[in-house]
Amino acid sequence: QVQLVESGGGLVQAGGSLRLSCAASGHIFSLNTMAWYRQAPGKQRELVAGITSAGATNYADSVKGRFTISRDNAKNTVYMQMNSLKPEDTAVYYCNLVSGPYGYWGQGTQVTVSS
Repeated sequence: QVQLVESGGGLVQAGGSLRLSCAASGHIFSLNTMAWYRQAPGKQRELVAGITSAGATNYADSVKGRFTISRDNAKNTVYMQMNSLKPEDTAVYYCNLVSGPYGYWGQGTQVTVSS
């Protein structure tokens, strides 16, 4: 069984920074993709950024140049540094792991950006 534990959300003023972390435990295939999604009230969940076990990354256009995703394969942990935060970044952020044919979600962490 795979578990994802997220941390690092909170309240920050516009222009500020936060760093999210997500630690995965359990049986995880060495080739996998970890990602961050977010869901704002009344909106669909959307991909923010993803990173493969080889280090290839992709970002939503709305966060390019502001957010950076990284990972530590030895710790099965993914990070996302979020800079220049905007009120529209306010959402619940979810960690996602795709390992083999399986997908897993974290419980979510709230990020609130005040104007």
